[in-house]
Amino acid sequence: QFLELCTPLTEEHPEVVPFLSGRHQKATPEFLSSAELRNVLSRCLGRVRARPNKVYVYINELCTLLKAHTLRRKLAPVPLPDVPTATSPSQLPHTDTPTPPTATTAASSSSSPSSSSSSPGGSKRQIRYLENLLRVYTGEIRRLQERELDLAELDSEDSPYLQESRLKRRMMRIFERLCQLKRCSSLTGRVIEQRIPYRGTRYPEVNRRIERFINRPEVFPDYTDILKVIQKASARHSLGLARRQMESMAQDAFREVGNRLQERRHLDLVYNFGSHLTDQYRPGTDPALVDPELAKRLRKNRTVALTRLDSVISHYAQLQDESEEEERGRKRAAR
Repeated sequence: QFLELCTPLTEEHPEVVPFLSGRHQKATPEFLSSAELRNVLSRCLGRVRARPNKVYVYINELCTLLKAHTLRRKLAPVPLPDVPTATSPSQLPHTDTPTPPTATTAASSSSSPSSSSSSPGGSKRQIRYLENLLRVYTGEIRRLQERELDLAELDSEDSPYLQESRLKRRMMRIFERLCQLKRCSSLTGRVIEQRIPYRGTRYPEVNRRIERFINRPEVFPDYTDILKVIQKASARHSLGLARRQMESMAQDAFREVGNRLQERRHLDLVYNFGSHLTDQYRPGTDPALVDPELAKRLRKNRTVALTRLDSVISHYAQLQDESEEEERGRKRAAR
């Protein structure tokens, strides 16, 4: 059903559906017959029917899940700590959403080491408790997003924005714990989780080190970071790169890596931005689509921004060179 629904929506890229079929064929028989896959497929079917313009996002989500359960890449069991990291509902700010009925019993059972050791995949009570807690947090976040704010609240240390941010961080911790209890991958299919390959230089050792560095969580490197990575690769593998050559490579790599990281973040924002209050937004309502003057001005501003970005990068690269030259001069004078 999912393939039949996606085929007419992906006619511009006919290779997508066969790729998804290949992922499906490589998955383990246990996963193909599991309730988890049926639930994910049901959710993706509903989302594609509701928002067909995001069909590639949901196909990517399903591909990521199938890849995590392929025959040659079956996930290893995750060792579980004794105590789950769930947050007690009593720490929530005031909300009209009822607390889950199994919270007390689940918390007491999950705090016992014997209960965790007797069920290596997590008991149904623990899982049900954390799922209920996620629903409570979801309701509270919706309530905070719907609140009207005044200027005084924006300066408050406990503003609705900060409360919402804290709740979302707690939800992420609960989600990771649920994935451990259910013994499944925590990948969600977001663009931000996709690995960025790098082949920008003719030295495989340098490429590997840069690729490993830029794919660290929450990394957005600057020129100096890239230069240090190249210097370490040159020293470690005895590449014999000259200083000017490494600086030139660092500038090119910094531009390429920065653009690709920025593009990945932008796509992730486009696919995931908003809340339930903005679900009715449609891209066709962009005023630039019906105002040629506005569209022309936006294109001009983008050209100016890219030009200024290049000038800033060149300026600071030159300052870096001058600073290093002065430092070497001082060392020679001291000697």
